[in-house]
Amino acid sequence: MPPAPVLPSAPASLRVQALDLLLMSCTQDKAHAVLALNVNKFFVDGAVDIPVPAGVPGRPLRPVLVHQSGLKTRAVGTHEGRASLVHALAHIEANAINLALDIVWRFVGMPVAFYCDWFTVAQEEARHFQLLESHLATLGFAYGDFVAHDGLWDMAERTRDDVLARLALVPRTLEARGLDATPAVQKRLISVGDRRGGQILDIILRDEIGHVATGNRWYRHVCAARGLDPLSTYTRLALQHAAPVLKGPFNLPARRAAGFDDAELAVLCGTPSAVS
Repeated sequence: MPPAPVLPSAPASLRVQALDLLLMSCTQDKAHAVLALNVNKFFVDGAVDIPVPAGVPGRPLRPVLVHQSGLKTRAVGTHEGRASLVHALAHIEANAINLALDIVWRFVGMPVAFYCDWFTVAQEEARHFQLLESHLATLGFAYGDFVAHDGLWDMAERTRDDVLARLALVPRTLEARGLDATPAVQKRLISVGDRRGGQILDIILRDEIGHVATGNRWYRHVCAARGLDPLSTYTRLALQHAAPVLKGPFNLPARRAAGFDDAELAVLCGTPSAVS
């Protein structure tokens, strides 16, 4: 009897794969796996409602997560203080990987390009994490050696039931705050001779402008699909989900490059002075 023909296997779902990656507990393994995945080998079905499993997101045992008030302030001029700052940046990127993977698997009914865009964001966040983790190692520390807080993921939990709220309050609010903060953090590192840290933040700022722009683009897409005004809708969502009140200084050139127009900047930032 001739052997049975080998039938080609059906392509796997990108959204299911994103969830599998999100559930991984080791951040280093997660970052490596995200970067190794070829999006073109997966199909995207935005109509499938994937049940929420336990254990979202997967996390390592360390760093220990504490309230923001439990974080120590260390002088960046000390070796440990500089390492603590780099560790905090790496933790932000670890959360950013999870946030990008979560938006890929969680929300139904979006165009294929939406899911592909956010998986690309996850890959760039994974690269940022690897850069910072490697730099941290040159300082004699590893990811998990300092405590960290959970503010970014807390907002993901608050917006888990509405893609519009997620887009408004994670990329367009919390991640956009990173555009404002990065220049000052970069100057602190360079001021103590950490040029490599400054170079990494150049890469991160460039990519994060693109990530916030992705958030802006898809936020406006959903607003248009629902017949909503983006400005008044943002104000409503920020109040509904207790988004943090934004405080300056603001990096207006980066925010404009990320797609915020003058009307939005007036609502979000008042009339701030640009950061050089």
